[in-house]
Amino acid sequence: MSDTIRDSLQLRYRRLGTALAALSYLFLLAPLFVVVPIAFGTGSDMSFPPKDYSLDLFRTFFSSPDWTGPLLQSAKVSIITMIVTLLTGVPAAYGIARYDFPGKKLISALMMSSLVVPTIVTALGLYLYFSVLRINGSTFALVLGHVIYTTPYVLVMILAGIQKLDRNLEFGAELMGARPARMFVTVVLPQLVPSLVAASLFAFLISFDEVVIAWFLSGSDTVTLPVKMFSSIRWEISPVIAAVSTLLTAMSLVVSLIVASMRKTTPTAG
Repeated sequence: MSDTIRDSLQLRYRRLGTALAALSYLFLLAPLFVVVPIAFGTGSDMSFPPKDYSLDLFRTFFSSPDWTGPLLQSAKVSIITMIVTLLTGVPAAYGIARYDFPGKKLISALMMSSLVVPTIVTALGLYLYFSVLRINGSTFALVLGHVIYTTPYVLVMILAGIQKLDRNLEFGAELMGARPARMFVTVVLPQLVPSLVAASLFAFLISFDEVVIAWFLSGSDTVTLPVKMFSSIRWEISPVIAAVSTLLTAMSLVVSLIVASMRKTTPTAG
């Protein structure tokens, strides 16, 4: 009798948890149910539901230099940020995971600090520091700011991938005479391909969507797409913003699906 009551309670809790999770997801996705239909409306007004459906807003976005310029700037900054973050983050993650050295905990904490420091604080600090260096408003400043911001996320993902690797393969390569650099390139990196792809995609996406740091560091000629969107919302009401938001949502969804599919197909080390 007690087992029946326990199973009944577990079933009720499971259903309650499922219902709460569904309501939470619906609450988070509710803005999409408004923005996406507006994106397929006409360019004359921003109304929900749209009176007519068309691709006018997307045509306006891709044909207007006011929007394509920030789009290209965001793409350039994000690609460079992704490359620099991987070139610095992957060796750093491997060194943290495999070696013990003085100040390891302090260095790890500093590299992860942007995860706990509010973005607005980081942006203000970078703005003041780059003002002294006189590089504010440049693409170089944007890339540096985004590298600092995205590096902890790359470190976390690469560290998780390294922890799944079989160290015996690395020991075997070193016993066969491979130097550390060659062993890293020929043994470690091939096994880290899924983590590298996931980290690079997330670094690109985080940099592409970042607005706070870009708002402080961008200049009149280096405005990124999120900054352009924020400015448009603040100073004007343009229906094109709905089309841009839909494109960014679709890009995020594609990246998430790619990462999820790679996790399912990634074998774990035995």
